[in-house]
Amino acid sequence: MVLGSSRYSRQLPLLGEGGQERLRRSTALVVGAGGLGSVVLYYLVAAGVGRVLVVDRGYVDLPDLNRQILYAEEDLGKPKVEVAVARLRKLNSEVEVLGYAMDVGESAFEELVARSDVVVDCLDNWGARLRVNELAVRYSKPLVHAGIEGFYAQLTTVVPGVTPCLACLVPKPPERSGTIPVIGFTPAVAGSIEAAEAIKVLAGLQPGLAGYLLIVDLKSVEFTKMAIARREGCPVCSALGRPAGT
Repeated sequence: MVLGSSRYSRQLPLLGEGGQERLRRSTALVVGAGGLGSVVLYYLVAAGVGRVLVVDRGYVDLPDLNRQILYAEEDLGKPKVEVAVARLRKLNSEVEVLGYAMDVGESAFEELVARSDVVVDCLDNWGARLRVNELAVRYSKPLVHAGIEGFYAQLTTVVPGVTPCLACLVPKPPERSGTIPVIGFTPAVAGSIEAAEAIKVLAGLQPGLAGYLLIVDLKSVEFTKMAIARREGCPVCSALGRPAGT
């Protein structure tokens, strides 16, 4: 890859050649290839992240198409990772895109976390999120989180040992039944912010949501950013100690 090539010329003034080279040498793990994942994956691949790993064990279903922009009607019934990988490789041949149809509880998934430079949570349930959070903390991998419902989203970036982890905020999975209602532009906005945080982490820039929770209300078009603190005795991250001065 030639760093000065026209493909990345619009972002090089912002990231610098050093930042772009860091992207090229990085591995991003995107967990979930649905509404959030569709947006995150497009932007990570377009930005030139060298290796993008996609984990999803689902199949494309008709109700997905209102928000999961990686897929088309011709993809109905097909495994999401297969469709996603094929489409993303066409977007940027310089990026290695690999797909894995697996569950986050499998030992092979832990290996993916261990060899990634950033993990992006694009999941839709807290049980799986907390498992990903546990592994990200164990292997000291930055974790970018988003959760969506209806017109609303929440986001934070976890830096293990520095910021609260997801278990500090949600100690156990909330009880929930039924399908989560969502409109297409909610994951579009939240996924774009996730991609921004992941790209900043990989390029060596400061993530804006490290130590903060962002609440997005697209019904009223309000964004609320609040500082959050690590929870004393958190079974996942408290053993990492506290950063100096806290």
